[in-house]
Amino acid sequence: MSKQLHFAVAAAVLALAAIPQSAPHAQGQGAFTVIETGQSFSRLQDAVNAIGNGAGKIAIAPGTYRQCAVQEGGEIAYLAAEPGSAVFDGVECEGKAALVLRGRGAEISGLVFQNMRVSDRNGAGIRLETGNLAVAQSWFRDSEQGILTGDGTGAQIVIDRSTFSRLGTCEGAGGCAHSIYTGEYGHLRITNSRFEEGRGGHYVKSWARRVDIASSSFDDARGRQTNYMIDLSGGASGQISNNWFVQGRDKENYSAFIAVAPEEHRNSADQLRVIANTARLAPGVSRNTTFVADWSGDRIEIADNRLGEGIATRDRR
Repeated sequence: MSKQLHFAVAAAVLALAAIPQSAPHAQGQGAFTVIETGQSFSRLQDAVNAIGNGAGKIAIAPGTYRQCAVQEGGEIAYLAAEPGSAVFDGVECEGKAALVLRGRGAEISGLVFQNMRVSDRNGAGIRLETGNLAVAQSWFRDSEQGILTGDGTGAQIVIDRSTFSRLGTCEGAGGCAHSIYTGEYGHLRITNSRFEEGRGGHYVKSWARRVDIASSSFDDARGRQTNYMIDLSGGASGQISNNWFVQGRDKENYSAFIAVAPEEHRNSADQLRVIANTARLAPGVSRNTTFVADWSGDRIEIADNRLGEGIATRDRR
């Protein structure tokens, strides 16, 4: 991990320790506190506006919130006072997401996003439009998307110790939604995270030039109408390592676990390594499938993976 990525993950964790013990604990008593100034607000948007184009951290008290916010600038950390206790439920700004981010950067730690649905079937917990993003110890569930991004070719996305449950749909007119869908970012890193019970689309769909996905689990045993577990839509360099994959019965497409450049060959996959993963079919499922389906024709290293019965190592398309 580069120093910049390491600090992005560590910052969200360390920032939790900086939340004062006197931080408020009820939505009606100023649930959103700007740590640097001690100002408390009953609306998250007001706390975001107070930071503006600067840099700051917002401590979020335990509670269930039917509100959302748009970050227009600056660098803001959104931090649950207690991990898992602050829940954003079923409210989206601009018809997009609970948090719409177009500043220089954002960190999210300890938050829960659930029941996000919008008219175009792309309702997300986080819509990242510009800037860097670091997510730690957060939960995304029962929504159309978990995280959806635009393009940021010079920016990075880091996701650590987070859970994505019952996400995705292919019912929208514009195509499928996914647990995570990133545009053309410079680097996507996912570690120590869990993906489960998908409801359509892919678990991770990415156009990033480089991806590092490690020490995570993709449990599709109770998925419904799902597709690939990892779709590197335009190809990518990087590493997919030490992950655990289970392919379920109810698939829209069961031909592969991982797809490389299925839509377009934009990025070289010559330096992509798919190593030391475990993949199998769910109990009671019997079929032939492929671990890595490759449309790129590049020199991908696929080694030391433990594949269950019926799973071929590689299929060049």
